[in-house]
Amino acid sequence: MMSDPNDNPARSRRRRQRRSYALLILAAGMLAFGVAAGALYYVLRPTTLRIAVGPAGSEDQKLVQLMAQTFAREGSSVRLSLVTTEGAAESIALFTAGKADLAVARGDLNLPENAESVAILRKNVVVLWAPSGLPAKGSKKQPTPKIKSLDELAGHRVGVIGRTQANVTLLRNVLKESGINPDKVTISQFATDKIGEMARDQTIDAFMAVGPLKSKITVDAIALTAAARGEPKFLPIDVADAIAKKNPIYESEEIPASIFGSSPQRPEDKVDTVAVNHLIIAPKSLSDTAVAAFARQLFTNRQQLARELPTASQIEKPDTDKDAALPAHAGAAAYIDGNERTFLEKYTDYIWFVVLALSGLGSAGAWLRHYWNRDEREQYIAHRDHLLELISRVRKAETPEELAEMQTAADGMLRETLDCYDDGTVEESDLSVIALTLEQFHHAVTDRRVVLGAGAAGTPRMRAG
Repeated sequence: MMSDPNDNPARSRRRRQRRSYALLILAAGMLAFGVAAGALYYVLRPTTLRIAVGPAGSEDQKLVQLMAQTFAREGSSVRLSLVTTEGAAESIALFTAGKADLAVARGDLNLPENAESVAILRKNVVVLWAPSGLPAKGSKKQPTPKIKSLDELAGHRVGVIGRTQANVTLLRNVLKESGINPDKVTISQFATDKIGEMARDQTIDAFMAVGPLKSKITVDAIALTAAARGEPKFLPIDVADAIAKKNPIYESEEIPASIFGSSPQRPEDKVDTVAVNHLIIAPKSLSDTAVAAFARQLFTNRQQLARELPTASQIEKPDTDKDAALPAHAGAAAYIDGNERTFLEKYTDYIWFVVLALSGLGSAGAWLRHYWNRDEREQYIAHRDHLLELISRVRKAETPEELAEMQTAADGMLRETLDCYDDGTVEESDLSVIALTLEQFHHAVTDRRVVLGAGAAGTPRMRAG
């Protein structure tokens, strides 16, 4: 008598294999989910860029700090980490040493070769003026200024606002291009907190400021010198176009009338001058994606930044021409020119790699499954061969009991074959083979019963399927 099929060791082994296979599939799924989640986090996580700016409390530092706060508040993809420095020179040094990803600097400073522009924070214009002198006591006649043009600066002293050497270099370039020997002009620098002292210094014959057109420092300096030394005579730089052509880091610019005051008008008419960009730079090696995202965030939020800090309204997009004096970073240029790559364009190679990897894992899984089920495949072959043997034995059976015993054995083989089919070990074509073999077996049993005289009426015929 056959034992309960549920107690069959082969079936128990198959159940264990199924559980093991299910656990393996679950583990592989969890691993795949973890890898996908990790990759998604890596792609979508915010990028933090270190930006060197200084000095502390300056307009530049306040503006960059406001950018950082705005980006963080809006959950932007790029965040800023401020590295406060003593000034542009230190910012450039940190940038060159790789200790900052971005830096705020003037375009006419000694920038490293790998520096490229991301955004123009403002244009710094050169403002040159000479005092006219105070009118004599009781006289309404305005004195005539001692210096009316740049040509008359030779042999005189110019007070330059700001301690940076870049301002002195700029003035010497202007003098040289104007046909004046720079060595014949004495230059004295004054810190921004010493403007009052500069205005009262009678040995200074002209003044120079470099900054935004609406710079409070420039406006205050003009007002102080006017109060101490008389109304200013603004000195045009007639060779501004020539300077810009010879040295592209400078630009030809105009100072509009009344920009520094309307009553009295300062200046009375527009004045030609030169300008130099004050900008954010990035190394050429910095990720195009990160720079493009930063540029997009900056220009998208420019109006919002300007509402909180008016100087932000001066932010401009850099020149994306390849022959620009300081070329735009590829990431910034892609955003400005509308050539940013889409997600699929950026990650197509990675997506194909993942598809190939998953395909490989699928093939490996199929091979493993086939390897683990090789015993069941061998069992199916053994059952098929055993059924063929039973057909031969049926024809030689001497009693109905032998036939019944062989039918029971055939039932067990059919059950195990169906288990193999459920496990995916055998295909439908294999079941067709078993069905054909069982049909021949049942025909042989029926014929043998007739021969033995037992009859087939009391014995139900088995069906494969």
